[in-house]
Amino acid sequence: MRCSAILDLLLHRKKKKKDEKEAREKEKEKEKEKEKEKEKEKEKEKEKEKEKEKEKDKEKPKEVFVINPAGNLYYNWLFFITLPVISILELACFEELQRDYILYWVLLDYTSDLIYLADMFFRTRTGYLEQGLLVKDEKLLRDEYMKSFQFRLDVISMLPTDIFYLILGLDYPEIRINKLLRIGRMMEFFTRTETKTNYPNIFRIANLIMYILIIIHWNACLYFSFSKSIGFGADDWVYPALDNPEEPEFGQPMRKYAFSLYWSTLTLTTIGETPPPALDSEFFFHVMDFLVGVLIFATIVGNIATMISNMNAAQAQFQARIDNIKQYMQVRRVSKELELRVIKWFDYLWNNGKAQNEREVLRYLPDKLRAEIAIQVHMDTLQKVRIFADCEAGLLIQLVLKLRPQVFSPGDYICKKGDIGREMYIIKDGKLAVVADDGVTQFVVLGSGSYFGEISILNIKGSKAGNRRTANIRSIGYSDLFCLSKDDLMESLTEYPDAKAMLEEKGRQILMKDGLIDLDPANIKPETKELEEKVTKLYTTMELMQVKLKKVLGNYKASGQALKQRIADLERLTGEEVEEEMDEGEVVKEDAKVDEEGVKEKDKKAEGDGEEGGGGRNR
Repeated sequence: MRCSAILDLLLHRKKKKKDEKEAREKEKEKEKEKEKEKEKEKEKEKEKEKEKEKEKDKEKPKEVFVINPAGNLYYNWLFFITLPVISILELACFEELQRDYILYWVLLDYTSDLIYLADMFFRTRTGYLEQGLLVKDEKLLRDEYMKSFQFRLDVISMLPTDIFYLILGLDYPEIRINKLLRIGRMMEFFTRTETKTNYPNIFRIANLIMYILIIIHWNACLYFSFSKSIGFGADDWVYPALDNPEEPEFGQPMRKYAFSLYWSTLTLTTIGETPPPALDSEFFFHVMDFLVGVLIFATIVGNIATMISNMNAAQAQFQARIDNIKQYMQVRRVSKELELRVIKWFDYLWNNGKAQNEREVLRYLPDKLRAEIAIQVHMDTLQKVRIFADCEAGLLIQLVLKLRPQVFSPGDYICKKGDIGREMYIIKDGKLAVVADDGVTQFVVLGSGSYFGEISILNIKGSKAGNRRTANIRSIGYSDLFCLSKDDLMESLTEYPDAKAMLEEKGRQILMKDGLIDLDPANIKPETKELEEKVTKLYTTMELMQVKLKKVLGNYKASGQALKQRIADLERLTGEEVEEEMDEGEVVKEDAKVDEEGVKEKDKKAEGDGEEGGGGRNR
């Protein structure tokens, strides 16, 4: 009985364990299924995100290869498109060019047409600036071009007028005159060349001369074509007859162009000396030519005169400066030797291109561009100075902007022994000599890249020389130096305290190496600020306090007026008089009066008590 009960119990436990195991396995399977479902959901979410990104990419404007209108590619293309424009009129007016060289000109014409078509596509890829950024969206670029007036001109210039050759024949090449509407590209090329060139005045003059030649050339072509329509040799005014046996050279292409060019030049320059017109149409053509010549050439000649005067403006200004100084020296009776030195110094400045003031020239540029120019021009020079070799880039940029060029004449002293050092110098060109007190004996010659005076502007404690010069330095010939003042250095170092400590340590090491520093603490004087700096700071503080005080008083007066207005409004509403609060100054005065009266009463009481005491004693 017991055995069967134990057996049943064991079987029950075994079954229970089996059921529990199956239940756990089912739970694990459920968990795995849940994890699989979660993974599937994550994959679906990822797919949705990818689809959203694809949709966003589709919505984003499509970026294509865009030509920057300020780049070299655009400029070179303008030059390429300008060439066919210039050759249109002579082909239209001198049919021999097309008849005698038909294969050459057909090839040239249709090559030009292909270039014009390519130019239209080129324009649809030319970017433009919007809010300072180059637009690169294909649709926007295309729409911008197609909305422009230039697009209409380009379409008209591409009309297939060549089909009229089939009707009229090759004797009318002027049917391609619509290609002349591309002349705007030629004007744009000239404008951009004027901006790009380093010699703008010379280019402007050359450009105007070229305009003159083009106008004369086109007018010559029109004259020949007009003579053809009237009839060659019909009168003395038109082009002579081509089949005249006495003058057969007038039938040659070169003579046709030369004669037409000669007539056009005489007419447009209003020189005249041409045969008088005979027909009404000739009179009108001649009058129009005269008007065009007067208007255009007067404008062109005026522009040339202005350009020539602009080219000489700098020289005229410089010469005026010299004349003023000459006049001053004559009035003050300066010696001829010194006057000659001054004139030679000016000649050196002009001949070496140093007459311009750098700060005046660069003052129109923004700070960033000015800093970049200064870095490219002066950074290498500044880095040669050993105390600035490891300084921060920001400090060097500030110092580069503060470098001032100076030019010294032969024999000029840059500094003398014992002078207070307020600047340091870096030699750009020329040679300087360290001389004895007699000014003749030379100890050392300093050349390009050398520097001096860097220690005297640092105010290093313990320096035996202080901030005074320790040598006489004289210019041997003309010398170009860069100067950095002590005030500019200290102003820059206020924002870089670590750099200041590093520079002082470098200067101290240099002085220790040369034995020019006293390390005894007893001999090192405490650092004292100059009186001028103290006064300046005190004055600045006082100005700030005055400004703040004015603001406080202004606010106080405004609040007082507002309070009085409120009191007046209350009186009108209630019909009662309201006692106004006394101003702060009046309150102080009333308090002072009360205090005085209290003191007087106390004094009187004290006197009364004293009299009573005296009377008692007397009694």
